[in-house]
This record gives sequence, C-alpha cells and structure tokens, in this order.
Amino acid sequence: MCGIVGAVAQRDVTPILVEGLKRLEYRGYDSCGVALYADGQLQRTRSTDRVAELEREIQATGLNGFTGIAHTRWATHGAPATHNAHPHFSGQSRGGARIALVHNGIIENHDELREELQGAGYVFESQTDTEVIAHLIHHFYTDDLFQAVQQATSRLEGAYAIAVFCQDEPHRVVGARQGSPLVVGLGQSENFLASDSLALAGTTDQIIYLEDGDIADLQLGKVWLVDKDGRPVEREVHTVSLHAGQADLGPYRHYMQKEIFEQPRAVGDTLQDIESITPELFGDGAYKVFNEIDSLLILACGTSYYAGLTAKYWIESIAKIPVNVEIASEYRYRDSVPNPRSLVVTISQSGETADTLAALKHARGLGMEHTLTVCNVATSAMVRECKLAYITRAGVEIGVASTKAFTTQLTALYLLTLALAQTKGRLTEEQEADGLRALRHLPVAIGAVLALEPQIMAWADRFANKENALFLGRGMHYPIALEGALKLKEISYIHAEAYPAGELKHGPLALVTDQMPVVTIAPRDELLEKLKSNMQEVRARGGELYVFADSDTRITSSEGMHVIRMPEHYGKLSPILHTIPLQLLAYHTACARGTDVDKPRNLAKSVTVE
Repeated sequence: MCGIVGAVAQRDVTPILVEGLKRLEYRGYDSCGVALYADGQLQRTRSTDRVAELEREIQATGLNGFTGIAHTRWATHGAPATHNAHPHFSGQSRGGARIALVHNGIIENHDELREELQGAGYVFESQTDTEVIAHLIHHFYTDDLFQAVQQATSRLEGAYAIAVFCQDEPHRVVGARQGSPLVVGLGQSENFLASDSLALAGTTDQIIYLEDGDIADLQLGKVWLVDKDGRPVEREVHTVSLHAGQADLGPYRHYMQKEIFEQPRAVGDTLQDIESITPELFGDGAYKVFNEIDSLLILACGTSYYAGLTAKYWIESIAKIPVNVEIASEYRYRDSVPNPRSLVVTISQSGETADTLAALKHARGLGMEHTLTVCNVATSAMVRECKLAYITRAGVEIGVASTKAFTTQLTALYLLTLALAQTKGRLTEEQEADGLRALRHLPVAIGAVLALEPQIMAWADRFANKENALFLGRGMHYPIALEGALKLKEISYIHAEAYPAGELKHGPLALVTDQMPVVTIAPRDELLEKLKSNMQEVRARGGELYVFADSDTRITSSEGMHVIRMPEHYGKLSPILHTIPLQLLAYHTACARGTDVDKPRNLAKSVTVE
C-alpha cells in the first residue's frame, strides 16, 4: 500500500523520483521521503506532509543526485511521523549512512530480527519493521550490495517490495519482491524501479514485472535478475502504453469525479465490441472448465466483494449455478469444505490485493484448481495465478474510493453469468441477443444517470451536516446499498450502514429519527411493493427518505420523502445504473464537508498488505 520509486542514471533523477511519488501518492500518504547519492554521501528529505510539500523542501535545499530512491507511506508499524518515514538508513555509526532503503509490505518476524540486530549493536530510530531490513542488509554487507540483499531477504518472513542502494556503490540500486508488486523500467544507460508502472510514465515504457522471489540489480548499463532460488533469469519486457496524461485531472475537481464520469467509456471498453457470448471470452480452455464445474466460490475484499455479492444474484438466477461469496481476508482462516468442482473466482482492481491472493492460494491448496480472475491489470499477480481471466478496461483509477473499477467488474461478471448459462444450456439465442443489446446500451444509460448530478448535489448539501445514514436495498440491489454506504463512509466520514429493507423491523428501525437520512434504492422489480411497505415503516417513525426510484414506480416526492427519478428501468443490469447516483451522492457530500476526497484519512489504494 506504499509507493516506491528508484532510479540510477547519469542525470539528476530527483524530478523523476518526485513525479513518480506524485503519481503513487494514492497508494499511501501518511508520509513521504527521498534519499539520493549527493556530494559523496547519502542524503535524504522526509515529510509527514504530502508530496507537494516534500518537493518544496527538496527545491529549498537544492538536493539532487544521479542515484536515488523515494517512497510514499501508508502506516502499519509506527505512527505517521518523520522518524518512521522512509527511506530508512543504516550504518550511521560508522561515519555516515551506508545503506538507504524503502519498503512496501509487512515483515512478520521483525521482532525476532530486531532483537538479534540490537544484540549486534544496531540502534533503532523508528518503530517500523522496515528499519529491520536496512540494518539486516548492512549487517551482511561487505562489498557487494546484491549479495547482501540476497542474504537478508532469505531471513525475511512476510511480504515485501524493497529498493535499496549503498553509498559505497553509488551507480547501483537493488530491488526485491515477495508478495508485493515491483517493476523494473528500462532506459538508455539508466534504469528504474517502481511499485507501479504508472510512476514511470513519460520516463520509460519498457517494463519488466518481477515475480515473487526475484531480486533485481540495476546499474547504468544493465539489469541483472535472479529468481527465488538464486538462479539468473530473464523476464519478459513489456511495452506499456501508459501516458502521464492518463493521471491528469483535466476539467474535474477531483480524480474521483473524473473517474465517475469516465464510466461510460470504461464500461464500453470493457465490453470490447463483443459480438457473441462465448466461454472463450475468459481464456483458452474456459469451455472445458465451465462444463466441469458445478458451483462457484467468489473471493474478494471491499468494493470487489460487493461486486461478487451482486454476481451471486445474477448467476444463481440466470445460470442456475450455486454461488458462495467469501470475504478473502476471512476465508483462509476458517475451516471450509472444499469442492474440487467449484470455479474459484477472484475479483480485484489491482490484481495485487494481498488478502485475495492469499485466499486464492489457499483455495488451490485445498484442491480447487479451476480458477478465474476479474481484474483491471493484465500483468498482475492475480492474472498470472489464475488459469482464466477477464481483464476489465477501467484504466488507471487514482481515487482511493473505487468507482469505475466497480462498474466494470459488474459488467464483466454479467458477461460471465451469460457465458456460464450458455455453457450449461440455460441461455437461448433470444436471451443472448437481449443480454448483448442491454450491455451495449449500458454506456448510454450510464450517461443519462450522470445527468442527474445537479439534483444529487442538492441532496448532498442536506447530508453534509449529518453524522449517520442508513441505506436500504432489496434483492440484487442490497449489495449496491452496501457499496453506497461504503462510499459515504470512505470519503465523507459519515457513519453509514446498509441493510436489506426487509430487515428494518429486526433492529435498524430503532435508529431511525428525523436526523437519520435513509437512502433507498427503488427499482421497478418484483420486490417494489414490499419495498414501499418498508419505506412506510421509516416514514411512520419520522424518518427522512431519499429515494432513487425508477421512472415508473409511482413513488413521488412528499413531506419526508425526497425522490430522484432514474431515467429508465434496466432489468438485470439495474444494479450497475443504481450504483452511479450513490457514487455522486458520496462525492458531493464529501465536497460539501470539505474532506480530502481522493485521499481519505487512514486509507490507501491497492491494498498489498494483509
């Protein structure tokens, strides 16, 4: 969940490091720092402010150098404080720092290593597990940094991506990864490291994605890799057509707003001009796998988990296949009953989500080898771990609160539903044609919902002074209510909970007052009349209802009943359309409250630690 950038070149790399941090700040913004080889020694600047302030400090001090590493932090061990910020140094007691290191991940045996290193005379200046790695590398260092990193990483337990350099070898940066993403960028007589290729956009488009256990030796004219067994290895070089402009805000106030309005394009791209439903959309061999399976196990976290819950309604209704949906962080820590004929589906925006990767490996360890991922990054660990994949094409998502990644996941999962139904002989040609027609119309339908923004902004002003909210949905819209509550929590800091509307009378109704806004998703479906009764239960207790209603539901505004009318009912795909106004409500409420929309407190994007 932290951002790493490293560089070795024959030019000042400071601008490259700082620009990379700006692009990775969404991965962690509790603190940040840069270390460079300058004037014959290691020098660093660290800050608990944002990268923009760090940049000003660097400019004020004139810090520059041709070798360096940089970091944005999401705190795990130790509070957000300057002494806990990366880069960490080791070797100061011998006349100046010799080792500088940045790290993403969690070292599980750091207490044991800390005690051992303290016994060897090392003095710790931070509460981080990262400083343990720096001292351990220094402990093993003689005259070869690469060898010292090999020895040190062999002692580490847990997850890590590291970048490290040494003042005795100033034209060299070494990187290593285990369970956390790290890429190498190739240049002309210069090379780079980063936790995400986005950090290197505009600097290089030649990217190597390191595998677990890889160690990379970056020098001016070469990159040397070894695998987890210490054997020299070559990894494929990818040309990544990622432009710096993809991370530009353009006319929007925040990245979240930009990404909400990119959803028609993102959904359209995810559909890839599909002309027919076929299992092969999910990879070679999908037809055989789909024929062999008799159930699904969906593993995901956060917003992706809610996408999985929605898919359960679709798959069981249309394909008639039983589905279990598990929170990935819980699944591998409980006794479960494995089914070798189950299709294990993981859902992840980044494809590097630590809990989901671990749950996937656990499921495979139990003998479930049929695996498929829905993911936004084609080169991610999740895609490499699964036999089948569907790559959503949401594009770069900078805002911590997921928006376009969620709706493209839902789009892909609906395609999966249709493909499974077809394979099982439960999808007629007419149903396939209707499904494709509805999917192709989605971008236009989403655009019509986005036009509701001015009405939603008026609601947001009413929500801004509230501290609690309730979200209600029924059937396949209940997961959408969960997602709407999560969005409001994440970025406005209003406590929000979601319930199936039929559960009101079993407890949540006790919370309802005129100070508790109750957001209700009201599509025109078979549960509408039941939902109307639940809404009356709220009104009878003086609650204020805020209803997103399909146009022909005959729900109208009245005292205590505020209604925004959706443009059209969209059948099975209605959950995707009802997601959009909930995103806008959360966004504009957060704006009205003055919170940091794109970088909400205590959170970060791409959760690569457990």
